[in-house]
Amino acid sequence: MEVASLLATFLGTSLFGLQLAAPCSAQEPDSPAPMNVLFIAIDDLRPELGCYGSTAARTPHMDAFAATALRFDRHFVQAPSCGPSRYALLTGRSPAASGALANEALYQGATKLRPAALSDSGGRPVAQSLPEAFRRGGYHTVCIGKISHTPDGRVFAYSGQGDGDHELPHAWDELATPFGPWKRGWGAFFAYANGEHREDGENHRALMQFTAEKDTDLPDGLMAAAAAQKLRELKAADSPFFLGVGFYKPHLPFVAPRADWEAMAGIEIEAPASPPDLRVPSTHRSAEFTRYDSDLFDGPGPRLPLDAQEAITARRAYLACVRYVDRQVGVVLDALESEDLADSTIVVLWGDHGWHLGESGVWGKHTVLDRSLRSVLIVRAPGVTKAGSATASLVASIDLAPTLLALASLSEAPMAAPLDGIDLTPVLRDPGRAPRTSVAAYFGPWGTVRTDRYRLVARRTDNGWAEPRLFDCSTHPDPTAATELTSADLIQRLLEQLPR
Repeated sequence: MEVASLLATFLGTSLFGLQLAAPCSAQEPDSPAPMNVLFIAIDDLRPELGCYGSTAARTPHMDAFAATALRFDRHFVQAPSCGPSRYALLTGRSPAASGALANEALYQGATKLRPAALSDSGGRPVAQSLPEAFRRGGYHTVCIGKISHTPDGRVFAYSGQGDGDHELPHAWDELATPFGPWKRGWGAFFAYANGEHREDGENHRALMQFTAEKDTDLPDGLMAAAAAQKLRELKAADSPFFLGVGFYKPHLPFVAPRADWEAMAGIEIEAPASPPDLRVPSTHRSAEFTRYDSDLFDGPGPRLPLDAQEAITARRAYLACVRYVDRQVGVVLDALESEDLADSTIVVLWGDHGWHLGESGVWGKHTVLDRSLRSVLIVRAPGVTKAGSATASLVASIDLAPTLLALASLSEAPMAAPLDGIDLTPVLRDPGRAPRTSVAAYFGPWGTVRTDRYRLVARRTDNGWAEPRLFDCSTHPDPTAATELTSADLIQRLLEQLPR
């Protein structure tokens, strides 16, 4: 049975209150000018940044941005995979309500967004996605890079076959991703230097490559430069803008300029914190990681488990890519400042999910554990957020849609489906606020609930949720024997938060 069908059968409706937005009202003549939105998405970025306490990461640009914004220390995505996580954010819907758990959810199957414009029962147009709502609200919308699942907003197979339909129908005025010598979206996404890529038919499968000399020798550098130029153009436009910039790194393969690899050589990098042989729920064989080849691991494909030095080398490669993408974020934010747009632009920096760097024996995402579900979220809303603040409030990616619509005074914009998230504006104003007591996430047969202290993980069966396990995340983010609990009452209370 398809995953989406299983989910629809067992999950029913969302945990969170659903509210259908009303039609958008006209802006008063004396209302303040609407705020622009710069939404920066980074693929596979776990909170491995200096501003999140990492001693190994070299991320001065994202750290400097955090010093002007609100950092969310406990932000969790709704699915630990690119497509369904982005589906949840862009639609504001929990997988419990949508059934969207596949990378192709936005353009395939029952959950795909329909290419025809939608209207409500009164004949008024409604939006299927967040950027479409902004576009219908009078914003000029631009996509550069990976905002939805495909790397340029167009639907093509890895091979390049396909019709190139918009993955988010009616969302973007411009799809402006530069391809460079890679010529197409998936080529740029799986890029190596000199126009080579994983899907070019030449069997390029290196796990890591650090030979490029300039940032613009690789796709993320080209996208940063394109975004900076686009900001200059948007400044001169008459309408507010929603600019989405989606960087590819540190997604596999680990590719960045030579200087980033060399810069990490003298940095102390620790081996994974948790043993690799733990039998914890939803862990896997790291298939995405091991499909690549590397001479560093003595033969075709990395051997698992990696020994301590091999693990440090792989971590160094990830952090080199993080250093590279940090610099590209800096290019975009510098352009925002130089064009005097910072005070009129809401900026969101978001990681689409976390990533295991060997913890619990996993290299990659696709678990329903903290390492895979916790990711970066930093928000600057001029006049709302306090510079350099942080919050420990539990928040979810589905909360961003209602929050951005509210901040842009588009909270009454009609959406095609109810929003499952919570408006975080009160938290932006007062980081001590805690509107949530839990965040749920789903992947494959797994469901999970994260509270302030605990994470419950259970497996879905024909008879409901089975094999529940409870972990105390206050002592360690990775499941270990020392952190597992057996409280039957607490397990039952948390199981009741997973829809059947």
